[in-house]
Amino acid sequence: MHFVYDSTFPGLLTVVFTSYAEKWKPDQITPKKRYCPGLFSAPYEVHTDEIKAKRVAKKLQCINPSFLQLLYRVFLSEDRLREMLIYRLIQLALTKPESVKGDFRNPDLLRAKELNKQIGREVHRMHAFVRFQHTKDDLWFAAIAPDFDVMPLIGEHFEKRYADQQWLIYDTTRRYGLHYDLEKTRFVELDIEKTAYPEKLTPAQLHAEEDSYQDLWRTYFQSVNITARNNLKLHLRHLPRRYWRFLTEK
Repeated sequence: MHFVYDSTFPGLLTVVFTSYAEKWKPDQITPKKRYCPGLFSAPYEVHTDEIKAKRVAKKLQCINPSFLQLLYRVFLSEDRLREMLIYRLIQLALTKPESVKGDFRNPDLLRAKELNKQIGREVHRMHAFVRFQHTKDDLWFAAIAPDFDVMPLIGEHFEKRYADQQWLIYDTTRRYGLHYDLEKTRFVELDIEKTAYPEKLTPAQLHAEEDSYQDLWRTYFQSVNITARNNLKLHLRHLPRRYWRFLTEK
């Protein structure tokens, strides 16, 4: 059975519920935005049902709370095979609950662990490499383009760190953002080409003092740099080039 769903995590959990309820074993699960109709295939489209998704999530949470979090992080990896990987992991959890607590002889668990490690590394880099720019309307704006969809995992960090400022972090690849309004954080959708917030703001969009602060930051960055001890290979390992276009110091 070929399932098509709406590309959300609750949608995927609804697919799992439907599969077990109807006794239809999936051989393929495809996000609707990536589905290409075939001549001889007629996929079954599953519409997201929050109640069914919560029932699956609750069952998995009872088995192992950290396992459900692992599945969510695998989903955020956007790996092209993530849907069937998650389905097989859920199948494993339901048939052998004890195995998901750390039996990494299983290739699916090993792959999930690898993706989780990559996600964790990207989250850490976002904590370190996000650079805010102060706008005229007193909003702190930052653009990012992470390898994975880590936006749902970084909000709490920035909400605690910048609790007294309104800020917006925008993912230029996935074209949505995370906005904090001094009270709560919420996801927002923007068309970056039709807004006043490109990857780096123009002088006309910046707060009057922002240019001075950026100059100070660049001066500080240069002053702590020891030219004689430059190690480009090590530098690139800790700060890959793909992040440079978002960094004030670069």
